[in-house]
Amino acid sequence: MAVLSASVAALTLASAAFAASPATNGPDLTLTPAPAQATMGQGTFALTARTRIFVAKGDVEARVVAGQLSDMLLKARGLKPAVVEGAPPAGEAAIVLARGATSSDKAEAYALSVAPTGVTVTAAKRAGLFYGAVSVWQLAVQDAAKGPAQLPAVAIDDAPRFAWRGFMLDSARHFQSVDTIKAILDAMAAHKLNVLHWHLVDDQGWRLEIRKYPKLTSEGAWRVPAGAAGRDPKTGKPIRYQGFYTQDQVRDLVAYAAARGITIVPEIEMPGHALAPLVAYPQFGMTKTPPRESMGDWGVFPYLYKPSDETFGFLNDVLDEVMDLFPSPYIHVGGDEAVKDQWKASPEVQAQIQALGVKDEHGLQSWFIQRAEKHINARGRRMIGWDEILEGGLAPNATVMSWRGVEGAVAAASQGHDAVLAPDSTLYMDRRQSASADEPPGRIKIVSLKDVYDFDAAPAALTEAQRAHILGLQATAFTEHMRTDDRLETMTFPRLIAVAENGWTPEAKRDWKSFSDRLPAETARLDVLGVAHDTVPYEPQATLRPADGGRVSVALASGLGLGEIRYTLDGKAPTKASGLYETALAVAPGKTVRARTFLGDDALGRIRDYPVSLLAANTRNSHQLELCGDGINLSLEDDAPVNGPRAVFAVNLMNACWVWKGADLSSPLTLSARIGQVPFNFQIGADKAKIPLRAPATPEGELEVRIDGCGGQRIAAIPLGAAARGPGLATVSGVLPKRGGVHDLCLTFTARTVEPTLVLDQVTLTPTKTKN
Repeated sequence: MAVLSASVAALTLASAAFAASPATNGPDLTLTPAPAQATMGQGTFALTARTRIFVAKGDVEARVVAGQLSDMLLKARGLKPAVVEGAPPAGEAAIVLARGATSSDKAEAYALSVAPTGVTVTAAKRAGLFYGAVSVWQLAVQDAAKGPAQLPAVAIDDAPRFAWRGFMLDSARHFQSVDTIKAILDAMAAHKLNVLHWHLVDDQGWRLEIRKYPKLTSEGAWRVPAGAAGRDPKTGKPIRYQGFYTQDQVRDLVAYAAARGITIVPEIEMPGHALAPLVAYPQFGMTKTPPRESMGDWGVFPYLYKPSDETFGFLNDVLDEVMDLFPSPYIHVGGDEAVKDQWKASPEVQAQIQALGVKDEHGLQSWFIQRAEKHINARGRRMIGWDEILEGGLAPNATVMSWRGVEGAVAAASQGHDAVLAPDSTLYMDRRQSASADEPPGRIKIVSLKDVYDFDAAPAALTEAQRAHILGLQATAFTEHMRTDDRLETMTFPRLIAVAENGWTPEAKRDWKSFSDRLPAETARLDVLGVAHDTVPYEPQATLRPADGGRVSVALASGLGLGEIRYTLDGKAPTKASGLYETALAVAPGKTVRARTFLGDDALGRIRDYPVSLLAANTRNSHQLELCGDGINLSLEDDAPVNGPRAVFAVNLMNACWVWKGADLSSPLTLSARIGQVPFNFQIGADKAKIPLRAPATPEGELEVRIDGCGGQRIAAIPLGAAARGPGLATVSGVLPKRGGVHDLCLTFTARTVEPTLVLDQVTLTPTKTKN
């Protein structure tokens, strides 16, 4: 114990330099989130196979954390330090986890001293010890190498900016394996995130075993996907998409998360987003036969719980089982996007509104949510809901999760209520990370890694006193378009790491340049953790266009514009010494441009190969074409094949129309279009009637081409024939007549219905061969 005390004393002396020395987070310190205070020292600590971790005798929590650090180092570097109770022998360079005060009284605060003679983590609470250990692990994992590591000497005094640093996982739309959720929890813990908000219920599925109501999972946990994906191609029989978590699995995940400092906050939606439970138990809804077939749709549904005593008996039973499983102080009740049409149309509900003395349906929702809150409060828990719970009057003790911008958080904090920031404009992970067609499907709007990093988590509209009600922030992954676990991870990371730094690091210490310089180390850590992550925004994307002399212009650019692009034309892999890309290349057809991004001396992202041909130069995919206006703009996956890779289309579902900018019609061109079709499985109510339909002249319709605007002259109508019948991709071709000069081409389909919706995958324009 004497040596432990001496180590703490040495750390205290090192910490005294913090006030005088500027924080450093340069190339030798790649910690993410960046610590509140850090002062670089001299030399390094050698982590080897002989390194041991020491904890005080009888400190069970510290021993558990030491074991976790040992296990993390084994996975990352193949080293497994032994854990020893007591003090290290004199002269042994060891890692010590010690109890002691830090400059912050927050439970997650820690101090860390790294010197050639040893490493000491000091914290008053278990959470602080764990996060100190995480920082040690990060210092040891700055690349993907195995074996010994050199940890830079540093003195750190660290504590979080916000108490709530979270991630919302939607398992209702698409179901994830327990192993995937554990991998995400590992990655969250490795970056000091501490809340997993688990969206377990929605119109498309009920994912949690409730023993008192078994039909919630036997009937509510499966659906038939829309379109070709919902039918066996050999038999034509429906294919069920299904899955739920047993209570034993939930207990395991709750314990797994807690061991990593993460609280799982469950969400049980009410009064809307309730089709799945109402298919199982229609007596609690507003209609006798809720349509099971609509469970394969996306969008905002009209199906609500009936605001009756019987319904609350059901919901209270469900909430009781939920609270028995999840010890979280918060229980999320949703409350968002509850379309009130069924309540408006019900004489019984209208009479109830009068009897309760509430103003309208919004007031009834407020009454509904407040009744749920009373039950939650009676169990010693707090209710949290999306910002719609503000409408009609906020429940007395509710916390607001603001998703429609930050205005909900501002309103809640102004009324003295706590709030969490989760704005869809910036922190929703279903937005693309770059403009590349290589990105996974999702919403067309780009929310880049830098956009997330730059998010302001301290709204200017609030006073300092009101800002105290901002608990923190979270990223949100609604998974309509994240069909696979790998795709979920790719859409989430690395952006979730930017959320982590936003939630932990003091605002004055956050710096995009510093954060981006740490990305090679972060890439290595995510690889070590086995979590998929998006590298496309780092990578050179090529735009090929015809050039003079039969050559092809190849322009290279990355989504984030980080570092420099190096390339080769001789087939060799690009290195730091390869040619530096500075301006568009003029390349002979038949060559391949190989390109890679380098940040400093580190490669960032994959090598990208771009075969050069005149055909490729005259081809644009749907993401390179311009969509016609703003509507439901999606990067949408094909529904076929059931197994195997599927095409991804850029489309505005409210006006399926694409524009090729600047086509030279000085001579006739042959247009070849690869087309697909997607089911229109979107619940958009009366807005569906606003989608323009163009009457076909042939049974399967045509691809129409107009010039100089979508209201311009039609110059071609290419019959689709069998290509329109799907599923999968097919190609049609037709001739565009000479029109002189350069024109924009507007491409649309004729159809009698939006079901299915025809979409473009890619378009090629080539000179039309003429007979001599």
